[in-house]
Amino acid sequence: MNVRFRHDAIVRSLRRNGTSTIDALAAEVGASRRTVLRDISALRDEGYVIHSDVGRGGGLQLDPQSVQTNARLSVPEVFALLISVATMRAAGNLPFSELADAGLAKIERALPTDKVKDLRAFLDCLHIGQLSPLQDLSDMSKMDPDLLPVFEIAFLGRHFIRFDYCDAKGRKTLRDVEPQAMLILPPLWYLVGWDPLHADFRHFRMDRISNPEAIADARFRRRHVPFEDDVCPYSELEALNRTGRL
Repeated sequence: MNVRFRHDAIVRSLRRNGTSTIDALAAEVGASRRTVLRDISALRDEGYVIHSDVGRGGGLQLDPQSVQTNARLSVPEVFALLISVATMRAAGNLPFSELADAGLAKIERALPTDKVKDLRAFLDCLHIGQLSPLQDLSDMSKMDPDLLPVFEIAFLGRHFIRFDYCDAKGRKTLRDVEPQAMLILPPLWYLVGWDPLHADFRHFRMDRISNPEAIADARFRRRHVPFEDDVCPYSELEALNRTGRL
């Protein structure tokens, strides 16, 4: 569990249970006592009020009115929120869309300038379309949670991405590709990469990708991705750029 997820898990546990101990939190998040103590100190620095009661029956308690003073959302987290809302809207099943847009606008305004630039670059690579009704979804599985953060590093830094891939016939290969775009055909997500081995674009279902990593010493250039006419950048995300919200 990385640091951000561990901090979130600790805060959720304290909110849910009221009082907890260092040992209990360490067991819950799979970390050492020393690591959890550092996490508690970091959470206090972020603005959370966490009381410590010593002695038998004591422990840690989060002030119920305590909140984080600074929103520290990463670009992949904001991107994940945006594409989730955009995907649901494209599928026609997004209730309370105005509230969702208002919430996202507040998050976007809280981002530093350099992060806004990264977010714009991310959105430029995003394409949403409609999945064929003939598509077989019987083998669909969960995506590797490390994929989006790795994609951020590789895409923004223009580094190749390396991963293990299992195709529809169960054949496993190690792939090195240029991450050029992300295609979402709900409920399937695809990494669109330029494959130097075949000198062509390839679509990789993201739920079939495992062990992704960015290759720091391999760089690439941006390419025009030739999507079909019915697969184009989501219009409402483009509108965000035109109106200055992003």
